[in-house]
Amino acid sequence: MVHLFRTSLGVMALAAASVGLGGEAQAANGPFLAHQALYDLSLVKSRSNSVNSARGRILYNFTGNACEGYTSEFRQVSELDSGEGKVTLSDLRSNSWEDASGKSYRFKIETRMNQTDAGRVDGSAERDGDHINVKLKLPAPKTFTLDGKIVFPTEQIQRIIAAAKDGKSLLELSVYDGSDDGQKVYNTLTVIGQPIPADRATSSDPSTADEHMKSLRRWPVTVSYFDRDAQQKEGEQTPVYAMAFELYENGVSRQLVLDYNDFVISGAMGKFDVKDSKPCN
Repeated sequence: MVHLFRTSLGVMALAAASVGLGGEAQAANGPFLAHQALYDLSLVKSRSNSVNSARGRILYNFTGNACEGYTSEFRQVSELDSGEGKVTLSDLRSNSWEDASGKSYRFKIETRMNQTDAGRVDGSAERDGDHINVKLKLPAPKTFTLDGKIVFPTEQIQRIIAAAKDGKSLLELSVYDGSDDGQKVYNTLTVIGQPIPADRATSSDPSTADEHMKSLRRWPVTVSYFDRDAQQKEGEQTPVYAMAFELYENGVSRQLVLDYNDFVISGAMGKFDVKDSKPCN
């Protein structure tokens, strides 16, 4: 149960899934789709019987272009009922910006639990040659460096879509998204399924009915997140979190399934609005 509330892990992962392609892939794959998406959350199953019910919503906004970079605003409000009157309400908010080349990344994350301010993370990361310089303002001032092979969330999705278009089924990446206390790096394993043609009939939602989406194919994708520190110290191979979704060529995601090990939550798209996008001059 704590996996849902202890960090913004998953919040940033979903934001990344919705952002879509970045950087040099834009010219080959077409422009991003600026949009707002609303997802309705519900409990799929509870493996440990620790959760009786769950409900909530995710609201995601994406704007930007290859010249100005890409901005995402994300909010997830969730309520878990553990029985015997034990209800936990979480409110996770994040705002991030990443330039199109994957060199700069800024993030602010706020986590509230049961109306109490549970923590904030505020920082930035700059790629410099073979390393990344991270500067945190919150939760405490700190600077440190990361391996330059680590990618930010937008580049992560860029590579997933590129791998999918190349017919690959597996992709391993180390990702930094500012989650937890701003110092975590996660090793990820992405499993990519066979493409779903645009004309294949599946369960519908506002994305499949939108004129901007009808001609696009998509892929079923599952991304598992592993604690890099735990792997290095203990050889731990169990993911701390996994999410599955259908990923469109333009980066929009649908049919979310968020797996927190103890329980699984689905996110059905309830609303989808395309925004005006300013062209990159």
